[in-house]
Amino acid sequence: MIDLPDPAGWQPLGGGSICAVHAAELADGSPVVIKQTPYDPRIEADGLAALRAAGAPVPAVLAAEGDLLVLERVPDGPGPPTAADWEALGTALAELHRTTATAYGWHCDNLIGSLPQRNGWWESWPQFYAEQRLRPWLAAPALPAALRRRLERALDGPLHDLLPEQPPASLVHGDLWSGNVVGGRWLIDPAVCHADREYELAFMDVFGGFPKTLWDAYTATWPLASGWRERRPALQLYHLLVHVQLFGAGYAGAVASRLDAVGW
Repeated sequence: MIDLPDPAGWQPLGGGSICAVHAAELADGSPVVIKQTPYDPRIEADGLAALRAAGAPVPAVLAAEGDLLVLERVPDGPGPPTAADWEALGTALAELHRTTATAYGWHCDNLIGSLPQRNGWWESWPQFYAEQRLRPWLAAPALPAALRRRLERALDGPLHDLLPEQPPASLVHGDLWSGNVVGGRWLIDPAVCHADREYELAFMDVFGGFPKTLWDAYTATWPLASGWRERRPALQLYHLLVHVQLFGAGYAGAVASRLDAVGW
C-alpha cells in the first residue's frame, strides 16, 4: 500500500449492491475508484493482489485502510466489449487457473459477497467443497427442510463419489459472474481461493452473460477434463445456496434442479 493525498471530485458510481462506490481523482489527476466497505477492505485487497500477482487483469490496489479501498480506475473501453476482448479474457482466465497450490482453500477466511467464506487448507477437494462451501449454508432459514435433508445425504457420500479427489488446486476468482467483469476486460470483487477450476466455470454458467468466444478461448488454452458436464450441477450448489441465504427461498428451486440433475 502507499500513502495517498485526499482524493478530490468524488462522484457516485452505479452498480454496487454492498458498498458505496465513487469515482475520484488523486492530486496528480490519476483516476481512482473508492469503495466504502462494511467489511475490512484488506480482505478484498488481499484477493485482488493475489489475482494480479498471477497475471489476471484486475485493477491495482492503491490503499486499503479503515472502511476505504482505493483502486486504480480501469478503462471500460470506448464502446461495448468486442469479441477480441472476450477472447483475451477467456485466455487470461485459463492462465490464471494454471496458478496452483498443493492444497485447497486460502490462507485466511474471506467473503462471498457480504457473507463470510470459510477457508483453511484441505488436501481433499471433495472434503473442502463439502465442509467449507456447502455445509455452512445448510442451516439457511429459507432452505426447505426437504432440500436440507437431500443435501445432507449428498455430503455423506455421493458428493465424494462424483468429484475427483485431487484435481489441480487452481487459483480462482471465486465470484465470477458478468457483473464482476468491467468492459469484458477486467475482473473485480473477488472471493479467491484455490479450488478445482471447474468450480469457477460452473458458477460462470449459472446466470450466463459470458459469450461463446470466451468459453472457446478458455478451452483452447486449457481443455476441460472428461466428465465436467456431469459434475457441473453439483459445483453450482455453493453459489445457489449463498443466494438462498442472501435472497430467500426463490432460489430453492434452482438448488433442487441441480440435485435432480445429479440424481441426489
